Amino acid sequence: NMGTPKRLPFIEFKKIYSRVPRLNVELVVLTPKGVLLTLRSIEPYMGEWHVPGGAVLFRETIKNAITRVAREELGIKIFIKKYQGYIEYESHKKRGYFGHSVGLAFLCGIKSGKIRLNHEASRVGIFRKIPKNTLFDQKKFLLNFLKD
Repeated sequence: NMGTPKRLPFIEFKKIYSRVPRLNVELVVLTPKGVLLTLRSIEPYMGEWHVPGGAVLFRETIKNAITRVAREELGIKIFIKKYQGYIEYESHKKRGYFGHSVGLAFLCGIKSGKIRLNHEASRVGIFRKIPKNTLFDQKKFLLNFLKD
């Protein structure tokens, strides 16, 4: 047993991720009414719609990271339909955010639970058309994906 994956203290997180890429999982939650997005209430990208997601912790499996992020950010259980591709956050540099993030995007569905947002988001929305003020790199990815 490798123990429970732990978060890094922010100072360490920043020191490490200012020098190496950070791996994230992105939850593209599809419902019959559209794709689920949350409105960011913290930086980076405060006030923009985005796909819920988060960093994969050290020694955490991708599947466990997806389950954890769904629980922490949405308060729900989801099921994974399929791996959809990756999102590179080129806008980080343009906006002066530290770090280099790459997100593995997974198509998901809601298994159970009622959505309860954590401190990272103020609202949840289900969209057929991606809103203008959606995080740039995710918007590009979603528009591409929703064409299919």
